[in-house]
Amino acid sequence: MLLKGLWVLGRAVRDEPHMFAISVVGSVVFSLLTIATAFVSGWVVGEIALPAIDDRHVTTGTLLLGGAAILAVSLGKILGIFGRRLGAGAMQFRLQARYRQAVTRRYLRLPLEWHQRHATGTLLSNANADVESAWYPIAPFPMAVGTVVMLVAAIASLFATDWALALVGVAVFPTLLTVNVAYSRRMAPRVAKSQQLRAEVSAVAHESFDGALVVKTMGREAAETERFSAKTVELRDATIQVGRVRAMFDPVLDALPSIGTLAVLVVGGLRFGQGAVEVSEVVSAAFLFTVLAFPVRAIGWVLAELPRSVVGWERIRHVLDAEGDMAYGSTTLPEVHKPAALRFDDVHFAYTDTDTDGRRGGDVLSGVTFDVPAGRTVALVGSTGSGKSTVAALAARLVDPHAGAVRLDGVDARELTQEALAGTVALVAQVPFVFDDTVRGNVTLDRRTAAGHPVDDEAAWSALRLAQADGFVKQLADGLDTTVGERGTSLSGGQRQRLTIARALAGAPRLLVLDDATSAVDPRVEAAILAALRRDDDRQASILVVAYRRATIALADEVVYLERGRVAARGTHADLLATVPGYADLVTAYEKAEAEKEREHVFDDEESVTA
Repeated sequence: MLLKGLWVLGRAVRDEPHMFAISVVGSVVFSLLTIATAFVSGWVVGEIALPAIDDRHVTTGTLLLGGAAILAVSLGKILGIFGRRLGAGAMQFRLQARYRQAVTRRYLRLPLEWHQRHATGTLLSNANADVESAWYPIAPFPMAVGTVVMLVAAIASLFATDWALALVGVAVFPTLLTVNVAYSRRMAPRVAKSQQLRAEVSAVAHESFDGALVVKTMGREAAETERFSAKTVELRDATIQVGRVRAMFDPVLDALPSIGTLAVLVVGGLRFGQGAVEVSEVVSAAFLFTVLAFPVRAIGWVLAELPRSVVGWERIRHVLDAEGDMAYGSTTLPEVHKPAALRFDDVHFAYTDTDTDGRRGGDVLSGVTFDVPAGRTVALVGSTGSGKSTVAALAARLVDPHAGAVRLDGVDARELTQEALAGTVALVAQVPFVFDDTVRGNVTLDRRTAAGHPVDDEAAWSALRLAQADGFVKQLADGLDTTVGERGTSLSGGQRQRLTIARALAGAPRLLVLDDATSAVDPRVEAAILAALRRDDDRQASILVVAYRRATIALADEVVYLERGRVAARGTHADLLATVPGYADLVTAYEKAEAEKEREHVFDDEESVTA
């Protein structure tokens, strides 16, 4: 653990060499002047104070000289402290900012599959608590380096003064280091457990808060409270264990310098009686141990925090070293003003089963082949678990197929640049996500279209009209400037869905993928949205829509019917109704469910449909 901790500190020095140099220079200046303070104090006692007591007289010049010497050393120490703290603080905060950014950038680059295998609370802990823990020892580290210089200088000074006094220092200082090493070894496993439990508590809390609606409607408040309490009790006990070890070692670490001071006074008194040393030398040696007590603790602080630092660093590295990056190619698509053609070519896909050590589970999609011709609308229909959402994710390249290819305008999506892909395809997912921002911010996202034009207010209103969202936005208190709250809490479910559709349309995509994106919208509004998209000559987007409602499916040029991850049939809605019994039964069941929803007024139907 000690070697790993020193490696982490070395990494910090490599990342911030200039701030480290400033802080170490300040620390060394402080350390050397601390040594000088001991000898100046001894000189003042031996050469000014004692003669003044014996003679019962002291001159003003002598007092001024002694005061000036003490003041000069003190001012130098103040400058050293300033440099040390400024450099160490800047170094620590810059490292924390750098690695928070690095972890966040890594999160954004890692594929959706990776995120699905990790709890959100753990990811938050990685970017926050673990980063802080990794660089926590940086604050005392420069002081510890200066203290090492101080110890070498102090022992050399003691040997120059008297060998017997030096032996006391030789005995005390290694004992301090030995106790610190033992302390670190006892702390390491306890700190590691504490850090892990912090992440687990964060994960439980995040899950409970995020699922507040389910918790309250299902009457699970007591159960969730108990679940959270159980984890916090574990964290409490683990933290107490850390505190117990600290409480056991801290008094020892604090007492050793004081014991050294007493030993110096005893040995110094004996040596003075033998005539081997002067009073000023004994005072200097004793004072040296007194002033070293606090700086030597800096070494203890660093060693004490190394276990937590190592654990934090290893948890950060778990993110930074994560594999599975979604590499992008270098190909662009030249035709930016025409609908894009989508083709699934013998696509196979399976989600990784984390319970089997990374081995693949059963295939979700097997040999899926179909296309969405440029400018056409294709409805994807299938029962729950048939693979519809996976097809939508593959179309937007949130995941890659394990075999086969997904092609846009004949180009494998894996060969496209990230910009080309984002400018071509827009996905509206099942669960709408709305940022805690204004309506304008949620729709525009400060983007530019694939053609390079900014998404301005005119484009935002145009997208809102197509998504049948302009009506309710105009009725909001501040229109586009209305803040919608976290996850759009001030909006209804249907309004959130329409807002996310408008967001997708505002970027002028050439392929729009709707993954059950209108489930909370009144069927009449949904039909108006799809009809508007079909006749929108300016945007020219092909559409792949995961559909359930008969009216929506009927608007599609072609229907792809999925069964158990395979394309069971393709054709028009009328043809499939007449020739595929499974499809007819499914659509009929959907229709009955939708009718029941309408009777219960589930849908968002307070706004009129835009003509």
